[in-house]
Formats: sequence, structure tokens, C-alpha cells
Amino acid sequence: MSLANVYNTPGRKLIRHILKTLSVAAFGLLTNLKITGSENLPASGPLIVVGNHFSFIDPVCFVRLAPWPMEFLGGAHMPHAPAWARVIPLFWGYHPLYRGTGATDSLKMAVTLLKQGGVLGVFPEAGNWATVLRPARPGTALIAALSGAPLLPVGLVGLNEVFPSLRKGRRACIQFNIGKPFGPFSVSGHGRQRREQLDEIGHCIMRQIAELIPPERRGYYSDDPAIREAARGTEIYPWADKIEGQVAQNVH
Repeated sequence: MSLANVYNTPGRKLIRHILKTLSVAAFGLLTNLKITGSENLPASGPLIVVGNHFSFIDPVCFVRLAPWPMEFLGGAHMPHAPAWARVIPLFWGYHPLYRGTGATDSLKMAVTLLKQGGVLGVFPEAGNWATVLRPARPGTALIAALSGAPLLPVGLVGLNEVFPSLRKGRRACIQFNIGKPFGPFSVSGHGRQRREQLDEIGHCIMRQIAELIPPERRGYYSDDPAIREAARGTEIYPWADKIEGQVAQNVH
């Protein structure tokens, strides 16, 4: 049985249909939404949908724009997220990644799903601790290389203005910019050589996303030295030395 059928049970399909309908209504009522590049949406998977991650709303944006069933990979712990941002992923259903553990099971699931023609949503930066673009963590590149699936870049623009604008009684202007699919990728070798290849794939992914967001938000991937300098420090991964979940308790 395909993983898509396992994870998208009749009950889950109903919940996802409701959430999809609510997302369309919410963006229509609460924002001025513009979607560009809809012609770049493939008819079906396999496909890895990747985007910048500046806001807790970002996964809902993927739900809003996706014409096909989509599974998600995401952080198991969201300590700084508001309650609603933690609850919606649980209703939708997603595959949690425990930072610092390698997340082997979730990565294997992702590769299997893609090889079966599924669609996976991932935010390669692995967190939204900044509002400028940062380097990808190696997980997305690894999934892409092992699955051979193409990637679809999406630039999410203006999401951090949604709630401040609503508090002022107006709707924020936001955009979902959908780029052209690219890839596939592959890697070879082991150890440092393999990691260098994965890092370069990650940079390629983020450069594709950078083209779909405003120049001042491109951070690490900007052509402007002043913008890169202003973004200095955001490229540091906050969880590099942390281990999450039960594994952490076992380690200590």
C-alpha cells in the first residue's frame, strides 16, 4: 500500500478538506493575496515543494496553493510558536523531525513517499528565526538526492505583515510566487565529500527561492554586499548543538 493512502485516511481526508477550505476563505477575507506562477504547478508528483520560512503561517500557504495532497516534514518542537501554529499541523498531520538526531525514520518516509509519486512540503532552512534567507540544512538536499524527485520553489512574501495589518484594521498585501521545477539531483562518495555535495545542492535550492522573494529579503543569498552584511549571523543554525525529544533524555 502506498504511503499516501496510509497517511491520507478517510478521516484525515475530511480534516484536510476542511482545513484547505478554511485556508482559502481565510486568505481571501484577511489578506490581499496574489499568486504568480500557477502555470508552473506540475499535474502530479513526485515533487518536493520548498520555500522560504519567515513566518509561522508558511505551511498554511502551501496548503492554500497546493492542488494535490501534500505531506509535510517539520520540527517536532515549536517552543516559540503561538498555540494555533502548533495545533494546525497536528490536525493536518505531519512527520516530525527531532533536531540533532538525524531524523532517520522521517527521512526514509519522505524518500519512500516521493518514490511512490507523492508530494512533500519542506522548508529547507529548518526554522523561522529570521526574516531573511539563510542556508538550507542538509536534510532537504539528502531527500532530493535519494529520491530523484524534482523540486518546486515557492517564494512567500509579506506573511509577517498579516497580523500587524489586521490589528490596524487593514489587510496585508501578500504574494505566493511559484517558480519553475528544477532538479533532479544526485550525490556520490562518503563523508566530507558527500556533505559538500549536499551543501551545494542546498545552496542551489535556496538560490532558486531567492529569485522569488524581494531583494532585501535574500540575506545570505543576496548579490548586494550590504544586504549580506546586514544578515550576518542569521546563517548560524540555533539548534546545531541540541538534541530534541526522547533521544535527548537517553543521551543525558
